[in-house]
Amino acid sequence: MVRSAWSCRLLISLTSVSAGYGFGALVTQSPGYLVKGKEQKAKMECVPIKGHSYVYWYWKKLEEALEFLVYLQNQKITDETEVFKQRFTAECLKNSCSLGINSTEAGDSAVFFCASSKATVVSIGCS
Repeated sequence: MVRSAWSCRLLISLTSVSAGYGFGALVTQSPGYLVKGKEQKAKMECVPIKGHSYVYWYWKKLEEALEFLVYLQNQKITDETEVFKQRFTAECLKNSCSLGINSTEAGDSAVFFCASSKATVVSIGCS
């Protein structure tokens, strides 16, 4: 069977989301897209809004719902999914955060979202 050069490639797209509190403030991500083969490492960067200490990573696969991957607070991983634990890494150093895939798989083709905020809601209750 002959395969095209694209049949074994993954397309990873990045999109920024901000939970900011002012106009003009943006989360930035790079690169805009990645194309990787199977079983390769991939790394995406995110610069949160200045003053935001909460960073979130999500991914959205074709025809699937947006899915949470990991949440970092003050540069430390606070919450992570099983999928993240198995194959992903995340870290924040000074003003930049990264999300890595240790070994890419065909199912990793997705749009990845980074978001930042100043605070998060821990619980909601009624009295």
